[in-house]
Amino acid sequence: MSSPATAPPAPNNLKRIVAASLIGTTIEWYDFFLYGSAAALVFNELFFPDSDPLVGTLLSFLTYAVGFAARPLGALVFGHYGDRLGRKKLLVLSLLMMGGATFAIGLLPTHATVGSAAPVLLTVLRLVQGFALGGEWGGAVLLVSEHGDARRRGFWASWPQTGAPAGQLLATGVLALLTAVLSDSAFGAWGWRVPFLLSGVLVIVGLWIRLSVDESPVFKRALERAEAREADAGTERMPVVAVLRHHWRDVLVAMGARMAENISYYVITAFILVYATTSAGVSKQTALNAVLVASAVHFAVIPAWGALSDRLGRRPVYLIGAAGVGLWMFPFFALIDTGGFGSLLLAVTVGLVLHGAMYAPQAAFFSEMFATRMRYSGASIGAQFASVAAGAPAPLIATALLSDHGSSTPISLYVIAASLLTIVAVAAAEETRHRDLADADPSGGAGEPVEAVRDARTV
Repeated sequence: MSSPATAPPAPNNLKRIVAASLIGTTIEWYDFFLYGSAAALVFNELFFPDSDPLVGTLLSFLTYAVGFAARPLGALVFGHYGDRLGRKKLLVLSLLMMGGATFAIGLLPTHATVGSAAPVLLTVLRLVQGFALGGEWGGAVLLVSEHGDARRRGFWASWPQTGAPAGQLLATGVLALLTAVLSDSAFGAWGWRVPFLLSGVLVIVGLWIRLSVDESPVFKRALERAEAREADAGTERMPVVAVLRHHWRDVLVAMGARMAENISYYVITAFILVYATTSAGVSKQTALNAVLVASAVHFAVIPAWGALSDRLGRRPVYLIGAAGVGLWMFPFFALIDTGGFGSLLLAVTVGLVLHGAMYAPQAAFFSEMFATRMRYSGASIGAQFASVAAGAPAPLIATALLSDHGSSTPISLYVIAASLLTIVAVAAAEETRHRDLADADPSGGAGEPVEAVRDARTV
């Protein structure tokens, strides 16, 4: 029988929890992706105007990558306090930090006004964005994973994952609308600021919903046990120390699993705005429209992939996505090179559907790897440390390869190499879909009972 902690919650309560996580992650990803799109479209001219156009794009993507560099630090800090204080409090803080930084970017003076101070200020705000996002993901997916029951965890935990395409959809949609109704000069002068300033309104909505949900019952029980043991036996081990001691293999698996997922996503959604406009002769508006439609499809397929992972397992679905993305890369660029909107849309849509097969089960997969009192730290460290090597440099590396070779072939090989690494990592992992988050303890540290069985199952 299912343990009381993992018995299915009331449907309305679970839906509210899913909505709170989804809306919060949508806003945070809107902020993050908005920066990436702006970096590809206008930041090279506004903040690096003295550079060659392609070099300016490289520099703007470099500030984009800086945000990823801050994500591991955010994962460490938010993971530590999230495992000590709870998921909800840290999620509220991450939303405030991300929204505040994004709103401030909309008020930034450009290079024409303050000179070299402009890119410095941009970089600082980008660091704040990255720090906040480093703590957001782990808390959002755990809040849902720890409220739901094991039998449908893959499906429910995949909904916060739809915040990524929803945020991409929202950011790209706002930019597409502005570029459609404004001239290039008007968009460059003030139009680009509008979507950043809109973040302030979105954060208010997100906070209102996120503050209305309860803390994870699984975490509450683990905290009570930890406090009782601490009173009897002394100081509890720091979550990050416990993760590195007991879960180092799981951290490496999570990092490897993220490589193809992260790299392919940023090549498909961010770098495409550069490649399609500079090499394929496609207009900015056409490229944005293709990403916009494909992101809507991406949003729709993620819960379906999550549900399939409940039936087949996390590993098989993940492997389908990793292999599929690698095989799709050469056709992906060949379709874009035709210059037609239909071909461009097909390339991006298929790429994102295959990406969804990795991204959907990722939330449940990573949550199930770690014990409760180190789960926020473990899932966040595994996910965000990988982003430094994967998502952070992906648009930068892809742009540099295009600049050096004038061909998409090296970029395809780059993504294929990442796919092979992910396939090896996931193949080496254990299947986790039957684990009970309240009972299973992979290693017996950081506040969980040592005698708990690793593969405890709900029946």
